[in-house]
Amino acid sequence: MFYGKRVGRVDGPCLTVPKRKLQMPAVTTTGAKNVLGTPMQSCSTKPLTGFFRTGCCDTGPGDVGLHLVCAVMTDEFLAFSKMRGNDLSTPKPEWGFAGLKSGDRWCLCVTRWKEAFEADMAPKVILESTHISSLEFVSLEELKTHAL
Repeated sequence: MFYGKRVGRVDGPCLTVPKRKLQMPAVTTTGAKNVLGTPMQSCSTKPLTGFFRTGCCDTGPGDVGLHLVCAVMTDEFLAFSKMRGNDLSTPKPEWGFAGLKSGDRWCLCVTRWKEAFEADMAPKVILESTHISSLEFVSLEELKTHAL
């Protein structure tokens, strides 16, 4: 089990990262699968993403937004999200959030991704890092049309 700090994007299984800044317990992915039915892979650790800030688009109690889709940000999507009331590009130092920029990977709420998809504004996705539960809201075919 991993307890140290990780930096940069990692192509590998989801690991545990301590929650010092957020005052949350460390969260371990327990066999979560991605939309391809294989073990979840890390979405991003720089910036550190995921509802539990483990780098993975994992879900659990408290994740009412369902941060399940690993997406690669674009300027167009960030503007779309801001217009819809979720400003992901403006830094929020009080939350330890530096703001996102084009090219960053981030665990998006599945319903926001679906909304963007329907508006032809959806960002590209990393299927290996997108949680299988997202298939309750979007089809694998829809995700594949935006897969990297």
